[in-house]
Amino acid sequence: MMVNQKNINELYSMHQVLLEFYGPLHWWPGESSLEIMVGAILTQNTNWQNVSKAIAKLKEEGLLAVTALFQIKEEALAGRIKSCGYYNLKARRLKNFINFFYCNYEGSVEKLFSIDWKILREELLKINGIGPETADSILLYAGNKPVFVVDAYTRRIFQRHNYFSFQASYQEIQHFFMAHLPQDHSLYNEFHAQLVMLGKNYCKKNTPHCLQCPLSPFLNGKIIPPKH
Repeated sequence: MMVNQKNINELYSMHQVLLEFYGPLHWWPGESSLEIMVGAILTQNTNWQNVSKAIAKLKEEGLLAVTALFQIKEEALAGRIKSCGYYNLKARRLKNFINFFYCNYEGSVEKLFSIDWKILREELLKINGIGPETADSILLYAGNKPVFVVDAYTRRIFQRHNYFSFQASYQEIQHFFMAHLPQDHSLYNEFHAQLVMLGKNYCKKNTPHCLQCPLSPFLNGKIIPPKH
């Protein structure tokens, strides 16, 4: 449940402060929509450095293509993505997505993202292993759809700034951002990237650097302690 809906001006001001602090971040890294979608699945519960190694391995072996990923056996795929951790599970999840993509949309990015994004989101969420954050990352970063991605960094930052309770759901947090910001995929892309950087460098889970944080003026002198 949301506990303190601050006004849109403050929310947008936070984005502007981070934009000035970090500059344009050009997130998500990837040379194609397919690479971004694969990365969104492989990055679950691991860091991007490990995912980059797995993607590089797939490229090296000519496997970063829809037909190749559709044809490769799950066990063989798992062997190529070991660097990203939970490789057997992630191979299964990636195969589930590729099978959906290949069979329903002929592996065409244009066809996949030509339908209403809300309908596509429901389809993605029906795929075993695709949750809201992964589905929304695919929609925003690979499809340029106006969908705000909520991750652990976003949740942590705005809970500490007293926007939400620690029990707030993914849907509640996402709705807040999408209701209080313009429906603009470029804005959502940049803001989310900024929050990821902020979470990694300042709003850390157990040792937040609140006083040095570029968003410290928005705390109004009250630092919300980390939740363990």
